[in-house]
Amino acid sequence: MPPIAIITDTDSSLPLDLAKQYNIVQVPIIIQFGEESFRDVYDIDNAAVFARVDREGKLPKTAAPSPGKFVEAYQAAFDAGADQILCLTISSEMSAVYSAARSAGELFTGKIIKVVDSRTVSFGEGLMAIEAAKAIANGASMDEAVAEAENLRNRTHLFAALSTLKYLAMSGRVGHVAAGFGSLLEIKPILTLQNEKLELLERIRTQGKAWGRLIELVIEASGGCDAEQLAILHVNAPEAACQFEQQVRAALTCPPEMRRVEMTPGLSLHTGAGLVGIVLVTKN
Repeated sequence: MPPIAIITDTDSSLPLDLAKQYNIVQVPIIIQFGEESFRDVYDIDNAAVFARVDREGKLPKTAAPSPGKFVEAYQAAFDAGADQILCLTISSEMSAVYSAARSAGELFTGKIIKVVDSRTVSFGEGLMAIEAAKAIANGASMDEAVAEAENLRNRTHLFAALSTLKYLAMSGRVGHVAAGFGSLLEIKPILTLQNEKLELLERIRTQGKAWGRLIELVIEASGGCDAEQLAILHVNAPEAACQFEQQVRAALTCPPEMRRVEMTPGLSLHTGAGLVGIVLVTKN
């Protein structure tokens, strides 16, 4: 265990192997189907979630982990030899995770636990955790690691296109009649991070135009410069993500490594299956 342990939540969209590579611990969001509770990522994935949603015709609820779950994670990190803990959470505008993590930290008198509101979501949060872990591995202090993570956040952009309004209708965010007309017209809402949460940016007709618009938005956000990092996001849509990646590679000068990352159920239940998106980190 590094001297400063990194802890985050599963809304970071960090694949388990990548989290393990950087010694990042993820506290799971809770997925609740009636009386049944599942730990996001560890007990249930998007394929299982949306198969059940489609079968039952309704969405489960999601819940932030309790302060007790963060207490367990903090104690395990200290027991493993960490001297300090840096906890990065999903934007507090979107979840109570930050509040739970802070409440847990207050119980460790005399221990250094810094809880940082990432003010972002999904793999933007995940990349901040990775950046902090890299800094710590190179000997950075707590403040230096936080500064590196926040610098990356300020250069990170997220754009995504929904494939259907079906799941928004289930959640009540879009009326069923409006969703029906949207499906007939092939409306593909474009989402981005605004005011520290995912917001509707535009409505585009047809998947092809929506994907083209995502690429245009990346070019606009990068100012025409090459990206430092790019990652493809999707929700239970690996083939679509692969096709979109090919379009991105054909249109942009891409960094050597471009990860394909799946949003985890704690977030994807709010967007629906079929989402395809992109995360951009611009150069300093």
